[in-house]
Amino acid sequence: MPIRSIRRSSLSRLAAGLTLWVAALLGAVPANAQGYIARKLDVPVPGGVAVVPLGEAAQAPQARYADRRVMVVRDSDQRWIALVGIPLDTKPGRRTLQVQGRPDAAFEVRSKTYAAQHITLKNRRQVTPYPDDLKRIERELALQTAAYRTYRDGVVPSNVLLDRPVGGRLSSPFGLRRFFNGQERNPHSGLDFAVPTGTPVKAPAAGRVVLVGDYFFNGKTVFVDHGQGFISMFCHLSAIDVKVGDDVARGAIVGKVGATGRATGPHLHWNVSLNDARVDPAIFIGAAKRP
Repeated sequence: MPIRSIRRSSLSRLAAGLTLWVAALLGAVPANAQGYIARKLDVPVPGGVAVVPLGEAAQAPQARYADRRVMVVRDSDQRWIALVGIPLDTKPGRRTLQVQGRPDAAFEVRSKTYAAQHITLKNRRQVTPYPDDLKRIERELALQTAAYRTYRDGVVPSNVLLDRPVGGRLSSPFGLRRFFNGQERNPHSGLDFAVPTGTPVKAPAAGRVVLVGDYFFNGKTVFVDHGQGFISMFCHLSAIDVKVGDDVARGAIVGKVGATGRATGPHLHWNVSLNDARVDPAIFIGAAKRP
């Protein structure tokens, strides 16, 4: 083949790939591009996502994992896939997805080890809360758990490719085993971005605001439902610019960065939940390292 033809072919493939990516981010994903998106998201580790084929059907089949309904999207004209969030405490091995009216589907969870992070807090009450604090924390946890378990049918394919909500330096990755003043606490369930107080926080995809509040650990917080159990949470905000029930477009401002709640300085903590499992947001912005 002539060199000129080879170059044209390579440029055509590059242009096609860029077209899919740009179209996805703009919300105009062609039907045959969904397989491309799904391949980017298949990271079946604790804190990751398993892409499970469900076969052909005229209607989207319903599927559940660990008693939670999971996201189902088209992979092609008739084939469907489930996008399953895998909780951080999941052990490696074979797992089962229950599919309504069909045989169960199986997938393998691979192992992954996350690093440890040690943080010193001057406010010891944020490490060992007072009894009255614990009552408040319990009430707030119930509200936030309900928000994570929101399931709204329907989601456009472009919503599973997310934008970064802020620019700036990534200061803490997902999954870190966290020690506060030497005491182990829950693993880091999101991404932290070190950006100044007042930096606008933008919705990484279209969605609906399902919860806002000012909480003991999280400070000022916003939950955005992107559809089918796919939830973004932003916390430690200095200001909230939306209210419950608001429909927000991709890129709309939902709040401003701050240092409220349990925070050592201004930053944005952003986490993503899929079927009530906190998963690595980097997977959805194309920055995940494969295990």
